[in-house]
Amino acid sequence: MVGLSFGVSPGEGDIQAPCCTGGCYTCLVLADGRPERSCVSPVRETMAIRTELPDGFTPVRVIHGPQPHSVGGNATPWWLKARGRYIEVAIWVAGCNLRCPQCQNLTTTYDGRNAPLSPRRAAERVTRARHRYGVDRMAISGGEPALDRPWLVQYFSELRALNPDPDARLHLDSNGTLLSRDYVHELIDAGATDIGIEPKGVYPETFMCITGIEDEALARRYLETAWRATEYVVSSYKDRVFLGVGLPYNKVVIGLEEVRDFGRKLASIDPGTQLSVLDYFPSFRRRDIERPQPGEMLTVKRVLEGAGLKAVVVQTAIGHIGPG
Repeated sequence: MVGLSFGVSPGEGDIQAPCCTGGCYTCLVLADGRPERSCVSPVRETMAIRTELPDGFTPVRVIHGPQPHSVGGNATPWWLKARGRYIEVAIWVAGCNLRCPQCQNLTTTYDGRNAPLSPRRAAERVTRARHRYGVDRMAISGGEPALDRPWLVQYFSELRALNPDPDARLHLDSNGTLLSRDYVHELIDAGATDIGIEPKGVYPETFMCITGIEDEALARRYLETAWRATEYVVSSYKDRVFLGVGLPYNKVVIGLEEVRDFGRKLASIDPGTQLSVLDYFPSFRRRDIERPQPGEMLTVKRVLEGAGLKAVVVQTAIGHIGPG
């Protein structure tokens, strides 16, 4: 495709191709009049390619689920996690712009084969699951949900239309690397009520180690975008949106000094923002990394609280431990 530029962020390049595994369908083009994923579809001589999709084209994406959850994600309030019953239903979308070597959801993240769904079909499935399990919270995670912006915005709009009652909570968990201010605003207008953002760390070197991103300039941009999105949700939507921030912890990839700096940075934005710390261990590569012990996670919790945070919840092998 000579002359075409590729990007990873919405609006960047002629074609946005953030996952390169075929799961997110963000890179769809018209090839000989048919929608094709440009990242995994072979190019043929004389193939006619158009980067503009037809007006009214319905985006699609591979999803897994829905399934019920008793714990939730980064934007699930900590006081709900200890109820010992299902508190939300969730779907996970395929495709991610990161390449975390210790990815904990690789079967979804790298799924480019299953049939994709439209936003409406996905929202209908989640709504049925909500009623089946008697919950009010409906979450989307991944992979990275924010890759395909038209799909995600339409999904929240469809989900809100199917769940107009005030008890319905529409929950997004994202790595935050693509959440520009206008994107956040559009998602909240579409119906998002709970947003989880996971910056991964404070230093670009740590971000690169955790995510597998080798381009330092890109890593810095991703990290800055995630932190700016956190600041924007707090400053502009604190009264409308429940914000939860995530931090993966394992001493192999992040030290306690940076954990403390992470806590101070978040506390400077809002000390009351919930921070969920994942006891990070691999289900993919880096199998030599051992899961942090509960005592180690409690040390992390104390460090973060000492940095000024008031709502720290840590995940451990014996359950979640929240404030107090």
